[in-house]
Amino acid sequence: MSDIVLNEVSKSYGGVSVLDKVSMHIQSGEFIVFLGPSGCGKSTLLRMIAGLEQVNEGEIFIGDQRVDQLPPNERGVAMVFQNYALYPHMSVRDNMSFGLQNVGTPKAEIARRVDDAARMLEIGHLLDRKPAQLSGGQRQRVAIGRAIVRDPKAFLLDEPLSNLDAGLRVRTRLELAQLHNRIKATMIFVTHDQIEAMTLATRIVVMNNRRIEQIGTPMEIYSRPATRFVAGFVGSPQMNFIPVTAVTDAGGRAAVSFAGQSPVHTGVSFAQLPGSNLTLGIRAESAQISRDGQGIEGVAEVVERLGERTLVYTSLGENITLVAEDEGISGVQPGDRVHIAIDGNAAMIFDEAGKAYHAAG
Repeated sequence: MSDIVLNEVSKSYGGVSVLDKVSMHIQSGEFIVFLGPSGCGKSTLLRMIAGLEQVNEGEIFIGDQRVDQLPPNERGVAMVFQNYALYPHMSVRDNMSFGLQNVGTPKAEIARRVDDAARMLEIGHLLDRKPAQLSGGQRQRVAIGRAIVRDPKAFLLDEPLSNLDAGLRVRTRLELAQLHNRIKATMIFVTHDQIEAMTLATRIVVMNNRRIEQIGTPMEIYSRPATRFVAGFVGSPQMNFIPVTAVTDAGGRAAVSFAGQSPVHTGVSFAQLPGSNLTLGIRAESAQISRDGQGIEGVAEVVERLGERTLVYTSLGENITLVAEDEGISGVQPGDRVHIAIDGNAAMIFDEAGKAYHAAG
């Protein structure tokens, strides 16, 4: 396997810029997920690595070889598409072996690779079927198997689970994670689904508006987002964003006020904050319904019971709603006045440009 390096890669169609000077270093064996909203450039970036889109500026290296000027078949990567792209008139075995036949691989070697991949993916009993005789999950396994037999330097997966129903998505996601653990291959996976990103990735590349917002492990992205965009895009429910009306120095840490509530003491250094137009960010699990009458106060508007936890959408006045968390069996009802204890050390503050400021450590 080989590292993949992108140096200031840009792409445009006519006068429309799609990617702007994107750089990253993917280590051999990593499971990298490109995450972002539709239109952010993540699929285009994957297709540029594969050679299916031309690079307008910048360089792409796989191992020690520069590949951005090479055709797709010389880059040593295998692509798995959203729509499976199987030949309907061929059997599963023929679909998996077709690419190897085209490059003159010996028949015995083709048979060995196909059998090994089929055993790994548990589709050996399907090898003589046609794609029309398979379920969506089985077709996706065949598409992955077709990539595995090529023994590529990297697997490139473009939203491969999006055509599956909810149950199959969960099961196939688990199978992909297990597959990566077994073969230790470099995988780059494109999705707009944050759950797929959080559960699969070694590192997540969060993309927005033609650029990379942040690269980090799933928990770095979740707990210490670099920008307000990342904080809002990753996490369900979305992070609470509350306009700050005043900020004071409380022993070197920032104490923030909002919506006429008592100040919330954060772990963010007061000295590093700009002076105005600040926003408090707090996740629901760090805003717990309090039973002792302590904390900020509001009125429950919507109570969402999810089994293991309850989400309470609470009006704080001034058109501000805060989503707080309560235990699974919660007695809170819409219209109840509630108190919310906020974990200030888990809070973060965003400036006007969207930059995040976190608690020290």
